[in-house]
Amino acid sequence: MTARDRSSRRWPDAGGDVAALMRADGWESTALGPPERWPANLKSVIGLMLPAHVQIVLFWGPQYVAFYNDVYAPTIGNKHPRALGRPAIESWTELWDDLEPLLAKVRTTGETVSAADRPFRIERHGFLEEVYFDISYSAVSGDDGGVAGVLCIVNETTGRVVASRERDRAEATLRANQDELARVNTSLEERVARRTRDLDRVWRLATDLMMISRLDGTIQAINPAWLAQLGWQPADLVGQPYIDLVHPDDRARSLEEAARLGAGLATRHFENRWRHRDGTYRTVAWTAVPEAGFVHAVGRDITAESAAAEALREAEAQLRQSQKMEAVGQLTGGIAHDFNNLLQGISGSLEVVRKRIAQGRPGEIERHVDAALGATQKAASLTHRLLAFSRRQPLDPKPVRPNPLVGSMEDLLRRTLGEHIALEMVLAEGVWTTLCDPNQLENALLNLAINARDAMPGGGTLEIETRNLHREAGHPAGPGEYVCISVTDTGIGMPPDVAARAFEPFFTTKPIGQGTGLGLSMIYGFALQSEGFCHIDTAVGRGTTVTLALPRHHGTDTGEDEAADDPACHAERGEAVLVVEDDPVVRSLIVDVLGEHGYRVSTAADGPEGLARVQAPGPIDLLLTDIGLPGLDGRRLADAARAARPGLKVLFMTGYASEAAAAHGFLEAGMGIVTKPFTMDGLVARVSDLLAAGRH
Repeated sequence: MTARDRSSRRWPDAGGDVAALMRADGWESTALGPPERWPANLKSVIGLMLPAHVQIVLFWGPQYVAFYNDVYAPTIGNKHPRALGRPAIESWTELWDDLEPLLAKVRTTGETVSAADRPFRIERHGFLEEVYFDISYSAVSGDDGGVAGVLCIVNETTGRVVASRERDRAEATLRANQDELARVNTSLEERVARRTRDLDRVWRLATDLMMISRLDGTIQAINPAWLAQLGWQPADLVGQPYIDLVHPDDRARSLEEAARLGAGLATRHFENRWRHRDGTYRTVAWTAVPEAGFVHAVGRDITAESAAAEALREAEAQLRQSQKMEAVGQLTGGIAHDFNNLLQGISGSLEVVRKRIAQGRPGEIERHVDAALGATQKAASLTHRLLAFSRRQPLDPKPVRPNPLVGSMEDLLRRTLGEHIALEMVLAEGVWTTLCDPNQLENALLNLAINARDAMPGGGTLEIETRNLHREAGHPAGPGEYVCISVTDTGIGMPPDVAARAFEPFFTTKPIGQGTGLGLSMIYGFALQSEGFCHIDTAVGRGTTVTLALPRHHGTDTGEDEAADDPACHAERGEAVLVVEDDPVVRSLIVDVLGEHGYRVSTAADGPEGLARVQAPGPIDLLLTDIGLPGLDGRRLADAARAARPGLKVLFMTGYASEAAAAHGFLEAGMGIVTKPFTMDGLVARVSDLLAAGRH
């Protein structure tokens, strides 16, 4: 991480939950992108807003992206924190027809819009409710002098309005009673007594907890339901602070809610845990209204509902784990099946070779050797797919022109698809060059073609399209230039639940023994490893399109294909090669082959021994080292070797190396990499090429 990155993560430097959320990762996927790309005036306004002790929300830009402070967050209930950094229409959908004209007026005219006790209908606690606010909406200027945002300073007055309306209704009732008294000479005292008896009946018979407390939290009265629900009687609690009954872990939140009540704000469905007389705790959901120096609260015991919800969450987690383990078993079974077949082909071929040599029939050996080599290549392909799916395959990125590569595969693809599937190529003109491993790209396209063929058992059409993709600044996924290769079939398509898991590790719809299910996982891993992305568009009966997007390459494209391996590459001047390999069989093979081609070979069995040989006197023209070495890995060995011998050529060998996940950053000038298993002739050719490059 660069110093600039670390600095941006420290902004904003305000305290509180909202500031902590804004410092967290994840902004790359939002409309505004990461905070380091935000306009200075936006960051300035947010910096002033966060520590403020009044409720403030800022709606920024044409999408009205929402930012707010900690004081405002409780006002929107369950919309927090998902509303932070998101377009307002996503979180305030239910009142958008009411809210949007206010914001649009400020944004288009620059005028300030103010109102007292402004009504809104909002869903913030699981149900739609009418709330009231004193509001002041004012314009925030952008860098161009226009209106870039709307700053809203609000104060919820729902409690005050409700109380005022209750008073108005009470006064109206009183006046009506007085009028009625005047008309029919009915005793006001009798009406009041009747009302009191009704309220007292509700107080006595209600099964919900009822409590009257002072604003400082001192209990003034509790109804009989407390004895049934929590075991407490009025004599136990009246005059005591209710916070002593709240679970210690819930007290901070409860005191914050009490402060809101003290400010005149009503509470809707606030949950905390209360101590039963027997020492256990019960979860209670409260609704409370402050009035005339007191708080009137009603609480419902939801302990059973909370326990049921937690049990459901655990059951769902166990189900997901069970499904994952089932998929792992299916995957490993398919891999074991394929590997056993390959091992049978290798061991059987070698067994026949040994017999033919013993029988003096060398003329029959070649086809069995070819069979063993073929099985070896298939096994290597399978391990590469496993590494690709886990994003640990060693890549060798090169500038690649997509159109020639796709065109060169046409004959292979037609043979793979068969006569019942038509192949169409839609290759756009002027498609950019990309930087990727061409062999892995070919494998990815071949896998997509095979998947498409399987999805069209009755025949159909497969279309391969190439095009350029330019994402502008402000794109939710970030700007960038990509080369896109799309593979579209007219097959059966996928239902949404299958499409959602298509790239998921260990997911396959094929029965055991009919493939490992690594195709799409490998393609997805290859795309991400190459700093690109992959996307599926599908529907049942409509077919499937898989788009592979790889980053545009702005460097020079030599346009030259790699020369084929030349088995006749010999040392020109008896160059010295140090081979560092911990596997004795592999090390012995390499020594024999390089020696046959005229190289002077020395060896080491691990990283520390290799380092000692590098630091000792004597010529070394090339270091040939495995990456995964005991004691000191090949990358660090190469760095130490180059420090001791500047300009030393290095050729890495690997079958698995997370450091090689992006070989264009892993390899320096004068370095190369070969992937195990490799052919001996291919290894000699790579050694010869590296040494020859230093002589030009």
